[in-house]
Amino acid sequence: MQNKTEDEERAERAREAEERRKRALAREIEEDFAARQQARKQLERGWQINMNFLSGNQFCDISPLGELREEDPAFFWQSRRSFNHIAPTVDTRLSRLSKVRPKLAVRAFSDAESDVKTARISSNILKAVSARLDLDKIVSRATLWSEVCGTSFYKIVWNFDDGKIIGTDERGHSLKEGDVNVVALSPFEVYPDSLSAESLEEVSSLIHAKALPVAKIKEKYGVELPGRRIDSFAFAPYSSASGWKLPAEGGARPVFEQSEIVIERYTRPCGEYPKGRLEIAAGGVLLFEGDLPYRNGDRGERIFPFVRQTCIELPGAFFGTSVVDRMIPLQRAYNAVRNRKHEFLNRLIGGVIAVEDGSVDAEALAEEGLSPGKVIVYRQGAAEPHFLDCGSLPAEFEKEEERLSSEFILFSGMSEISRNSASPSNVTSATGLQLLLEQDQSRMQMSAESVERAVRETGKQILHLYKQFAASRRLLRMTGTGGKTELFYFDSSDISAEDVQFETGSERTPQQFKEDILQLYSLGLLKDKDGNLSDDLRNRLLEALGYGSFDSARDISGLHIKKAERENLILAERDAEADEYDDHELHIAEHTRALLSGAEENGAVKERISRHIASHRQFIERREK
Repeated sequence: MQNKTEDEERAERAREAEERRKRALAREIEEDFAARQQARKQLERGWQINMNFLSGNQFCDISPLGELREEDPAFFWQSRRSFNHIAPTVDTRLSRLSKVRPKLAVRAFSDAESDVKTARISSNILKAVSARLDLDKIVSRATLWSEVCGTSFYKIVWNFDDGKIIGTDERGHSLKEGDVNVVALSPFEVYPDSLSAESLEEVSSLIHAKALPVAKIKEKYGVELPGRRIDSFAFAPYSSASGWKLPAEGGARPVFEQSEIVIERYTRPCGEYPKGRLEIAAGGVLLFEGDLPYRNGDRGERIFPFVRQTCIELPGAFFGTSVVDRMIPLQRAYNAVRNRKHEFLNRLIGGVIAVEDGSVDAEALAEEGLSPGKVIVYRQGAAEPHFLDCGSLPAEFEKEEERLSSEFILFSGMSEISRNSASPSNVTSATGLQLLLEQDQSRMQMSAESVERAVRETGKQILHLYKQFAASRRLLRMTGTGGKTELFYFDSSDISAEDVQFETGSERTPQQFKEDILQLYSLGLLKDKDGNLSDDLRNRLLEALGYGSFDSARDISGLHIKKAERENLILAERDAEADEYDDHELHIAEHTRALLSGAEENGAVKERISRHIASHRQFIERREK
């Protein structure tokens, strides 16, 4: 009995020690988060100013205490209107960058049947994920953040509560097969351990902080927290999605009721943690600790499930800058010139009246002004009221306004033809206008390349997660030839993200791509030696020109090729017989291509394909008899 009591006491002490360790770790995580917040406080204030200038609130600045404040007018009569050139510039850049949508297609490294199969399955997985998640919308949101604040992020995770239902647990809850989720994050949510790191690869530790209702925290982590009122600009992106309300007095900061900040700290693999570390804390409680969950690196290593996208890179800085940062001083100067100009015009129109002291009722005159037909009664013997000569509008106002307008083009990287949809007066030829458009495109090349790299890396991580978690056979629906739906099964062994290459194709717009195809056709470069266009190439050209479902303009040769490709997959495992309705010549060519692509190295597969080709030849011989 005594031994049992000692064991219980020992176990109790161990539990208490473990609880103390968890509380200490949670406190250390929150202190680390607070230190990182303080280290980049000025950066966040700069991002807030950018967002204010974009929305038209352009008379704000950072106080000596490091907080945002509204600039007070020097005199009550000063004009304080905003003439927003930043918003249309950002709109134009976003419109241009919306055309940068890399095609998440996969190209095999060789003509081997296994590489072709892997590339096809991987390409269709990426297409299916892009359609399910509406990846274009996610990229657009991330691009908006990077254009305004300079940096944005994608978070790629595996959601076990998503996907098709495959059963139920002992409590009757649905079990799902899981699927990939991609979320666009603002820079306010991501905190690196070093602000001087120039990429995610140089960061050793990364924190993702977000505000969540305590009810959702309990549902996800099984921990009940008291909750609190969170008033922070940094978590504004979650207000609309989660139904949290703004202050009743109309303040700019969102108020999160009964919520808590969930801090996810990711640590890269090191000597102490060979598989990395993920620690999650909220409200002084440790919610989770363990290894990095995803083997999402190019060589199967565990890395951060984040992808970084920037507008303009800065040397020696983790967070990039944006065109809004560059345009703010210019916007301030432009507002000042326009407002002073309007004040001068108002002074010319309303006039400045000089009156002798005590000769008129000055208060009534100041309140009512000089309306047409107004009778002014002044003291006898006094000098009559008169308007002061304010002169004419100085020409410097016009010159300064024109100079600032031209500098907007230089600072924003957008020419007059892109910003105003109007050609410059000194450029009249079509060639000159095209050169201006190409110059605009080259000025935005760095931003466009960052979008391409981010989407390409996101696609790679998607495939890595499928390879890690799609262990059982899964069904994928894809669009086949002629807009028809095809279903096929795959598992993790059919996926590869190491031996593939992503085709972006974003260097040209869709219209330029179609014009290039028509130019190649007019030059005769797409025809064979007899001057004819093959049926297969004709179908591919129709698809490229946007007539993929134009069935009346297509024959069935493409369907025969698809059937032969499916038969090649079947022949890799078992025999298959040819059908009488096959286009035997097309089938023989496709099966021969499979043999020459590496199938001849496998004796059993070679024999099955050879027998299948022989059955096609038998049908040809019968037809010729």
